[in-house]
Amino acid sequence: GNTGEAPVVLFEYQPTRSGEHARRFLEGFHGFLQTDGYSGYNKVPEVTRCGCWSHLRRKYQEAMPKSGSLKDSAATVGFEYCNKLFAIERDLEQLSPEKRKIQRQEQSKPVLEAYWSWLETVNPLQGSKLGEAITYSVNQKASLCTFLEDGRIELSNNRAENAIRPFVLGRKGWLFADTKKGAQASAIAYSIVETAKANGLNVYMYLVHIFSKMPALDFKTDPSLLEDLMPWSPKLPNYCRNTRH
Repeated sequence: GNTGEAPVVLFEYQPTRSGEHARRFLEGFHGFLQTDGYSGYNKVPEVTRCGCWSHLRRKYQEAMPKSGSLKDSAATVGFEYCNKLFAIERDLEQLSPEKRKIQRQEQSKPVLEAYWSWLETVNPLQGSKLGEAITYSVNQKASLCTFLEDGRIELSNNRAENAIRPFVLGRKGWLFADTKKGAQASAIAYSIVETAKANGLNVYMYLVHIFSKMPALDFKTDPSLLEDLMPWSPKLPNYCRNTRH
């Protein structure tokens, strides 16, 4: 995002989807938590949930009729409200978080207010795809509005989903991990590689660098020795960076 800090992609393996894992993993963190609508994240204390408009837009898209008039469909109206918010975000992409917040108040807030007013007029069939989209909106209303509060918040958690996609695709290829330790080792390896990519490094050369330097460091005694090897370290040699010659 536009936080001014180096991006980090951190994977952790857990055998279940219990919200307790999220609570433990994020213990001590206070701030905005950008996720999908999974209720397990409600167990994380003292955070402000940020909803995902991409998930909602997808639900409206799935509810749109496969035949007949799309124009008169309530699902199409909901879909277009989502599209309008994303269009505004594209125009604000290059702004600072402070200026983006101001513009969201001026441009996005009226669209949101119109959306919630429109939502009250929709009476979907129980169990329908449109009903799912409406229920999602109502249940996630507070978190879907959070992006107005801070210019650093994104409209969706697509960034996180894109970051985990390599791991998800890999998992489908493996089918399963033989042991819990093997799964944890995979999570560590993916964390290193994806964080290196997020920081614009040449992953192969970065791995060559750290694997050649780490054996000579007594980092178990002094973990601070690893600072110069972090993917965001300015002390990394140029051959680790994705610079074009």
